[in-house]
Amino acid sequence: MTAREGTAGQGLPDGSLPDRNMPDGSLPELSEQRGLAAWLPQRLAEERPAILVVGDLILDGWWSGPSDRMCREAPAPVVDIDRREFSPGGAANTAMNLAALGARVSVAGIIGTDDAGKELKRQLVAAGVDTSLLTEHSDMVTTTKIRISSGGQVLLRFDDAAAKIPEEALVRLAAAVPAAVGRQNAVVICDYATGVLAEPVRGQLVGHLSRRGPDQLVVVDAHDPRPWAGLQPDLATPNSQEAARLLDRRLTGGPERAAVVMEHGQQLLQATGARAVVITLDRDGTVLIPAAGNTHRTWARPVAEKQASGAGDTFVAALTLARTASLPLTTSLDLAQAAADVVVHHPGTSVCGTDELGRYLESFADTALTADELERHIRAHRSDGQRVVLTNGCFDVLHRGHTRYLNQAKQLGDILVVALNSDDSVRKLKGPGRPINSVADRAAVIAALSCVDYVTVFDTPTPIPLIEQLRPEIYAKGGDYTPEMLAETQAVEAYGGRVSILDYVAERSTTAMVERIRNGQDAAVPET
Repeated sequence: MTAREGTAGQGLPDGSLPDRNMPDGSLPELSEQRGLAAWLPQRLAEERPAILVVGDLILDGWWSGPSDRMCREAPAPVVDIDRREFSPGGAANTAMNLAALGARVSVAGIIGTDDAGKELKRQLVAAGVDTSLLTEHSDMVTTTKIRISSGGQVLLRFDDAAAKIPEEALVRLAAAVPAAVGRQNAVVICDYATGVLAEPVRGQLVGHLSRRGPDQLVVVDAHDPRPWAGLQPDLATPNSQEAARLLDRRLTGGPERAAVVMEHGQQLLQATGARAVVITLDRDGTVLIPAAGNTHRTWARPVAEKQASGAGDTFVAALTLARTASLPLTTSLDLAQAAADVVVHHPGTSVCGTDELGRYLESFADTALTADELERHIRAHRSDGQRVVLTNGCFDVLHRGHTRYLNQAKQLGDILVVALNSDDSVRKLKGPGRPINSVADRAAVIAALSCVDYVTVFDTPTPIPLIEQLRPEIYAKGGDYTPEMLAETQAVEAYGGRVSILDYVAERSTTAMVERIRNGQDAAVPET
């Protein structure tokens, strides 16, 4: 049974989740209906897809204590350890996150019979992960990474790993692969280059997954995705350093990395063999490069530095679950970014579960700021040298034209502010039957998009009073306009700002969507 079978009557108002192969939209076309934030993670958990995670299992240790003196033997601090915590890391962390989000998870890999292996297996079993495919070998050293910290600062990490993977263990793992992969809705390959996924394991995976059906998803999360290119994975998820190696060039640590990887998108697709590549850029979010369709960005909501690790595993887990449940690719990306934003608030190696993700998304409700509150935030951003982009609109029934436009607007500067027409204003513009969604619901959905930094509401005929108060460096507008046609242009240019016209988003697409909803038609019917 595929992830889509057996779900009739449970998803969107038409009784289904959007097709995974539909044109991408940053949210399902009906998902802006009331209750989106709480509904979506729970709906994904109800899918209960079967997902296999295969690769390098790690036990992460977080040891901490006070430090108030230096070592006599060397200029090094002495930490009096008073707290020891262990968490599954690497492929095991990906599995833990999938289980926390509701998937039926199996994990395949090689661990030792040492204390670290026993603790790792114990925690996986306690989380509901199927460990029957784990290969345990007495000559294997379970990979362990222990971080020593004091006062919230990591001082040292020491790693313990096998110098060589036992050949017998590799043969046993390879023998378990054929029967395992055929039963899965998705397979996630976590290859951290320790040798666990060397031959003959890699050959078995490539051989069987190359013959997979159209409904089985394959995700490659590898330090070097090139050996897996023959799989033609649905998704490859290199981080910025891994992408730099694929491009054979240096990527600096700033936000300009996104533009560089977009520019070399075809090279990344060719190197990975993937249908889509998602490059994770830590504090700068992610970039999606599909083989067909438009690129897409997400923006992280970074927090002050904490002792956090494994956000990339959380991202891959949430992305895999959403795609297995047939959400559009860009929707899946935004949801995965939200899950990663959750775990960076937690110390150590942690997971994002269904309830916590739902609460995080719900937190965007009622987040519209007043103009005065927004002005104070903008003042702080300008003091940091950041440029503000302002755009406005009704954004009543969100569709992929809107989200593509908002992503483009974000890339014009550093901070994106979206000003929403009030409900009364929408009625004056669109008629008595609009808006479909109240301004509170519209604000919650828009605020949940990773490209949006702030939302505000205006009730005037034009946003000119708001523009004059906030004085954005860039005013973005979508439509078949020229700057000369806009009443706002004079107000923007009066203080030295710039008007930017982005891709046209036809109003008829929203109107047609509303008509289909009201007439009970299939929401996936192409717009005309």
